[in-house]
Amino acid sequence: MTPYARRGVHGQTVETLARRVLSGEIPEGATLDLVTLQGDLDVSLTTLRESLKVLAAKGMVDARQKRGTFVRARSDWNLLDADVLRWQFAGATGTGTDLRLLRSLGEVRGIIEPAAVRLAAERRTDTDLAALEAALTAMGEQEGGATLAVEADLAFHRALLAATHNELLERMEMVIESGLAHRDEIVHSSLHGEDPVPSHRAVLDAVRDQDPVAAERAMRALLDQAVRDLDRAQGSRPAADEGTGAL
Repeated sequence: MTPYARRGVHGQTVETLARRVLSGEIPEGATLDLVTLQGDLDVSLTTLRESLKVLAAKGMVDARQKRGTFVRARSDWNLLDADVLRWQFAGATGTGTDLRLLRSLGEVRGIIEPAAVRLAAERRTDTDLAALEAALTAMGEQEGGATLAVEADLAFHRALLAATHNELLERMEMVIESGLAHRDEIVHSSLHGEDPVPSHRAVLDAVRDQDPVAAERAMRALLDQAVRDLDRAQGSRPAADEGTGAL
């Protein structure tokens, strides 16, 4: 999905507004002064209103007669929306909030991916196996650097969800990828991560053998490794808020 910031003035306005809301700069419950905001962002009123419609669709803002446009409570936000997740990571890198969000997404992965990989083992096609193999091959190439390593990991997990042949599970890639990409950027930028290829190879082998039990076991081992890698990577960075976990 192309970030809104790459979609011209409208997209940049969406990104700016979203990050102000997510950071608390524009707090929950605040009523927006559209004229002041228009001047601050140096955009047309039409652009501002269209951008707010995007945030409204994500549950972040609403408009009412006599009250105007206001920021809704966080409990109303679509926190599983891929853009909302990405905006949160972009604005919270290295903070306790960042780690809490990674931990929450990791728990979601721990529920979804082991179950999904069982279906993938039962339903995979030769095309699915080829996509997984291609991603694993790319993961093992060292000259690509951290950026390509992240892309290869995302491609592997995307292919696993596709191999379930369940369109609702396939859409979960939009949730999983936001956290996985951010976690991978941290881990692949450090020297503390384990080689990811063996754990991913174990998952692929079990899927190829159509062994759902082994596939689930391999996926759980892979996710455990992901926790260890991030713990090590975070240990090499400045201390975050006390009491937060890593994933």
